[in-house]
Amino acid sequence: MMTLPKGRVDSTRKKMISILLIDDQAAFRDGLQNLLNFYNSTGGENFQVVGRAASVEQALKLSKEQHPALVLLDLGLGQEDGIDFLTRYSDKQPQGKVLVLSGQRDDEWVFKAMQAGARGFVFKQSLSKQLSEAIQTVMNEQIYLTPELLTGFFRHFHFHAGRSLKVSSSLHLTDRELEVLACLVKGDSNAVISQRLHITVGTVKAYLRCIFEKMGVDSRTQAALKALKLGLV
Repeated sequence: MMTLPKGRVDSTRKKMISILLIDDQAAFRDGLQNLLNFYNSTGGENFQVVGRAASVEQALKLSKEQHPALVLLDLGLGQEDGIDFLTRYSDKQPQGKVLVLSGQRDDEWVFKAMQAGARGFVFKQSLSKQLSEAIQTVMNEQIYLTPELLTGFFRHFHFHAGRSLKVSSSLHLTDRELEVLACLVKGDSNAVISQRLHITVGTVKAYLRCIFEKMGVDSRTQAALKALKLGLV
């Protein structure tokens, strides 16, 4: 192992990401913290657990005290509902990021979590393979959903098609703007959107400006989250 000279700092070390763990099972919280520590020791990550909670109220208290950059949340908190935490946390700290970890393989759970403000969703069974990538994706202001989850997620949205049409009509979004918005929600870059829709990158940017103005948002992430909450895509 390479030893750094005294006084030197490892420049490959990534910026520290403070994390709050929320799960009602102490054994799972221990395992999750061990996994984060493993990533730190082997991959140049810099995850720091600043709090651990087993209930909604405890989690809200710790999040207010510690202001974590990221919350890892289990939706099943004993007799409590993680969606309750998500809703209350998103209202009080709209800039905070929440990544849901769940054993529930149900499209509706994913749908409800994203509506309530989650930035991503990972099945507990896939944590060891996906957690690091999911965290980095969310911290880079993108939404993390695997193709499997994304398929089920949009399948669930079909049941809200009527509401979607009504909302998009009230916002005066054109069909083309809805297509661009759908690509944005998938995490596509401007270049990828231009290729998918056969338009120039400049045209994509123009559409995005119109979309942001009509939706009353200032960023891609805000637009994507609002689109998910309103069922626009």
